[in-house]
Amino acid sequence: MFGFLTRLLGPPVPGLTPRDAQALTRQGALILDVREHAERAQDFIPGSRHVPLGEVGHAPLPQGRVLICQCATGRRSALAARQLQARGFEVRNLQGGIRAWQAAGLPTRRGNQP
Repeated sequence: MFGFLTRLLGPPVPGLTPRDAQALTRQGALILDVREHAERAQDFIPGSRHVPLGEVGHAPLPQGRVLICQCATGRRSALAARQLQARGFEVRNLQGGIRAWQAAGLPTRRGNQP
């Protein structure tokens, strides 16, 4: 049964801890914040790009870079990561989302930036 699901959905998207995600961004990965506009206005990860979940399927994104999907807790970003993987992107999912990022003591900013 799991083989059927893997064929249907594709291979699982690897997850990353906040520290691993931060290290990967230093190597050129891009964090995609897939939360809604109001959530992004509260806080965001510096250097991340805002692409709400509903726009992930058709957003122009850079080829050749690892994309790290991020939401509040990791659930919506897992959906976004699957969509992007199906489009041929190399993706990861930030486990625990921005909440885990903040709990790890990593920087966030307030306000709404692209």
